[in-house]
Amino acid sequence: MPHPTTLHPEPTGTSARGPAPSPKGMVRVPGGSFLMGSEDFYPEERPVRRVGVDGFWMDVHPVTVGAFRRFVKATGYVTVAERPLDPARYPGADPALLVPGALVFRMTSGPVPLDDYRRWWQYVPGADWRRPHGPGGAEGARDTHPVTQVAYEDALAYAAWAGRSLPTEAEWEYAARGGLQAAPYVWGNEREPRGRRMANIWYGDFPWRLDTPSGRPGTTAVGRYPGNGYGLHDMAGNVWEWTTDHYTALRPGAASCCGPASAQLDPAEGQFTQRTVKGGSHLCAASYCVRYRPAARQGESTDTSTSHLGFRCVLRPEPGCAQ
Repeated sequence: MPHPTTLHPEPTGTSARGPAPSPKGMVRVPGGSFLMGSEDFYPEERPVRRVGVDGFWMDVHPVTVGAFRRFVKATGYVTVAERPLDPARYPGADPALLVPGALVFRMTSGPVPLDDYRRWWQYVPGADWRRPHGPGGAEGARDTHPVTQVAYEDALAYAAWAGRSLPTEAEWEYAARGGLQAAPYVWGNEREPRGRRMANIWYGDFPWRLDTPSGRPGTTAVGRYPGNGYGLHDMAGNVWEWTTDHYTALRPGAASCCGPASAQLDPAEGQFTQRTVKGGSHLCAASYCVRYRPAARQGESTDTSTSHLGFRCVLRPEPGCAQ
């Protein structure tokens, strides 16, 4: 498996005026090296290796619905989930079913086998970033929540409009660790330090019982949970986040939180391209998907939009500029 992009150590010099201030809504992540990956959880996180990363700025929290709405208003952009589907890409499919939409999570009425994602994921016509649960859904998109139902192409388009980029997997994981070396969680070694819930993840029995006041799964407003050592929020749970690295670690028949590997083909094996997503989401449960950790990773088809997948941006200094 090819290693994620390894960046060079950050230059140590700064100008006489000191480091440049962080752009609005971003925090500066200083360059350095770290131990990337984990030997303790899933095979795709191995091996642990030391990686160097240049300094950069990163969004304090995932891009919100409100920010994405401003982008769409300014550009007229139409997301992948809103576009007609090309029958040539889905041979054998009923043309009547090839309508714009996206994947939406549905709680089950009781315990179900955890090896069949189709029990809780449903393709919903009309689901998109404005209506992440579909037309007539219980909740519309809230401006302070992370935007979801955005495919990789959509995230790239927003980043270009904002004059920013999507992070590499190494940048994302380094930032998520917040200066902690080899800690399993963004905040340290314990899942719930002193009994405190530190992220929007699934507490209860997945996918049918949720131990929260509302009893219903979903995103929360950005920044609701504590930031990490760099002041970054929602680096664990809430929504998965796109990175630019290709993903090649899925094995035949392996299941992910969004479906089987056969539905998320590697570029060498099929027509869809996968990128690595990081951070886990509000659907990650200790009993099912312990991927609300900095080392956790999974592949996602670039044309996929789901109700638990979003993104955030980075800004890299131009070569030779003071940092």
